[in-house]
Amino acid sequence: MSTVSTKTAICESHSKLILVGEHAVVYGKPAIAIPFPLKVKVMIQKVVGLIMIESPIYTGSIDGIPPKMEGIKACIEEALRCINQPFANLRIKVDSSIPLGRGLGSSAAIAIAITRSIFSLFGQKLSEEHLFSLVQIAETYAHGKPSGIDTATEISEHPIWFQKEKQIVPLVIRRPLYIVVADTGRNGDTHTAVDNVRKMYGSETVKVQNSLDEIARISELAREALLKGDIYLLGTLLYRNHEELKILGVSDDELNHLVEIARNAGALGAKLTGGGLGGCMLALGESLGHAKIIATQLMSSGASNVWYFSTEENSLYNPEK
Repeated sequence: MSTVSTKTAICESHSKLILVGEHAVVYGKPAIAIPFPLKVKVMIQKVVGLIMIESPIYTGSIDGIPPKMEGIKACIEEALRCINQPFANLRIKVDSSIPLGRGLGSSAAIAIAITRSIFSLFGQKLSEEHLFSLVQIAETYAHGKPSGIDTATEISEHPIWFQKEKQIVPLVIRRPLYIVVADTGRNGDTHTAVDNVRKMYGSETVKVQNSLDEIARISELAREALLKGDIYLLGTLLYRNHEELKILGVSDDELNHLVEIARNAGALGAKLTGGGLGGCMLALGESLGHAKIIATQLMSSGASNVWYFSTEENSLYNPEK
């Protein structure tokens, strides 16, 4: 039994897309990521008793939390310790529109919104650097050795240039991007994909190193394309990035199929996004109307869900099903 206080805090976070550079980023190469306007909203109330959680994954006492949420538990515990609060006396409600396990950064987004809410509830200041370190606790449970790109992008309101252990640089986009995201309907497996690349690196070092170096070059060129507003060059680079990810073995038949559907619909570029082995792909259109055409084709060709949006506004659209 718990007693609810009128003291409440509500905070949000958003999803993310890796535009170029996934997997290579694990090896210290640069990547570009952008905010994706799928949202997580967390409401926290002070109560008396155990910490209770209501979420799309689990509802109940934090003591009975499932293994897949152990990272969230550890993040909450450390956040409370940092502000000298007991690991108790909270009710946490998580509402999320981000599909779980699709390479869209759901675990980091949930941890960000929860951590922000805890600090807000107790009137404590929270720097972006401190938030990053707390959320990485949850991400380490979720992904093994995370690069930090999910957390960094979801803390930011802007596209970022990311390289491990280097300063995160906000990127200016000279021309709006019209992006389509399609969900295969199957969970991706970032942990396994990263591990597979690591094993391949051990057995086929030259091949993997060549791909990682090429992805790094693609990221550099993509940054230049964004700064110049050259969406046609950017699109070509997206296709090139996808081919390198295929060489690394992290794509699959369904992702490749959706990339080809987007290509046939006139997409300027398309590739998987995130860890791969399931999850999502993205495509680049010439306009919002063109993005809708691509999205409709992807939806009618097997994608379980499709969104499209412009980077100059915060609205997310779905094609008619």
